[in-house]
Amino acid sequence: MKRIIMLAAACALALPAFAFAQNVATVNGKPITQKNVDEFVKLLVNQGATDSPQLRDQVKEELINRQIFVQAAEKDGVAKQASVQTEIELARQGILVRALMNDYLAKHPVTDAQVQAQYDKLKQQQAGKLEYDVSHILVKDEKTADDLLAQIKADPKKFADLAKKNSQDPGSAGNGGDLGWAPATNYVPAFAEAVTKLKKGEMVDKPVQTQYGWHIIKVNNTRPVQFPALDQVKPQIEEMLHQQLLADYQKKLHDAAKIK
Repeated sequence: MKRIIMLAAACALALPAFAFAQNVATVNGKPITQKNVDEFVKLLVNQGATDSPQLRDQVKEELINRQIFVQAAEKDGVAKQASVQTEIELARQGILVRALMNDYLAKHPVTDAQVQAQYDKLKQQQAGKLEYDVSHILVKDEKTADDLLAQIKADPKKFADLAKKNSQDPGSAGNGGDLGWAPATNYVPAFAEAVTKLKKGEMVDKPVQTQYGWHIIKVNNTRPVQFPALDQVKPQIEEMLHQQLLADYQKKLHDAAKIK
């Protein structure tokens, strides 16, 4: 019986020491626990940080500083200000919405089969479409464009030299006006329309006007759109499917809500 009493007393003495060991610091009597540190570190790791002694030291210091400032805000009555309460509530709502969306995605993961199906759909949409190797000369006024176009029609070999000397497009002038390969959709509407009407080796009959000025456009070559391999675009497709999932979920919640 005496031994049991002694053991009980020893346990009673040990409990406060154990509880104290779980506090990494106290600020004006307010404890910062190891759990606080662990949870903060977990959040940072989920955002891409690496758990390390240095990170934990930084987190501990950050929690101490926050506690100091929070206590000061509460003491001075800042926390009771209406604008501060509004910000706190909006922050709380934002955190809950983000957590809800993350939880929904975790419970409804995108499968490889869904990614493959979306990839096949996108690839099919590009079937039969072309991309173009285009050159152009950009000038500010129509008369200059007409004069340059007349010179090129008289001697097509002059295109690159005239582009270098006259084009106002700094990105292509040095390359003789060459814009490289791209689908027509990469260009503004009037430019794109002109490109799609030209065949390999053809040039516009008259300058094309866009918001940038007047263009002399030549299509050097065409080829079928080269669709990237699945492994190159898988992250983008997964993100696309995630956004669609969330949009559908948000609409479902909105439609079910009783809004007056």
